[in-house]
Amino acid sequence: MEVNEFLKLRTAFIRRHYELAAEPFREIIRKIEAGEEPFEPPFSEDGEPPFLEEWSEAKTSLEILGATCISMLSEALKLYFMTWERELGVECAKRLPDEFSRKKGKGFINGYKACFGHLLKTDWSDCPANWDVIEQVALARNDAQHAKHIHDIRLEHNPQVRKKYPMPFFLSDDEKRMIETDKILDHPWFDLSLVVTQETLYKAIEQVESLTAWMEESLFQLKYGQR
Repeated sequence: MEVNEFLKLRTAFIRRHYELAAEPFREIIRKIEAGEEPFEPPFSEDGEPPFLEEWSEAKTSLEILGATCISMLSEALKLYFMTWERELGVECAKRLPDEFSRKKGKGFINGYKACFGHLLKTDWSDCPANWDVIEQVALARNDAQHAKHIHDIRLEHNPQVRKKYPMPFFLSDDEKRMIETDKILDHPWFDLSLVVTQETLYKAIEQVESLTAWMEESLFQLKYGQR
């Protein structure tokens, strides 16, 4: 089975899904910012930007769409690993339970990295993929699926993510600038937003595809006894 080809079908779908689903929200934002019908600015002296609620809702919708797509990407990668487990007849979680333990700050990315690293006899130093980005795909999926507040639909990173990644990959441009200029609030109640843009989504997909393409030939050879 060419497992990587099935993964690429999924990543291609994620890209298409994002593009098609994002277009209506982008168009709302564009029309509001351009003052086009039906968002012609009414006369007002209060200084409040017109259609702010509609603009904010469209922007939030884009962020939720990005988080949905990153969740799909995380599941696609997990399925890739699980499929190769079955193909090779191994059970990684039973071999390395501590590496899969979320209670110990690990998870399926760390677990499969350790398991397949052992199987392929590699320390991953020659792998072109960025493991930090790949781990944050899974972390973003977890945070997107576990909202913290009923009163706020905005997605946030778990504080533990910020401890490990002071500049998270999936973050708003404003917060990136605040971190770069040391203006971000450093309080336990201040959580960084989880924002998956088209740019960061596509870069994350590229890293996943880079990883699985690198693994595929070695795993195929391992299965058929050529290693």
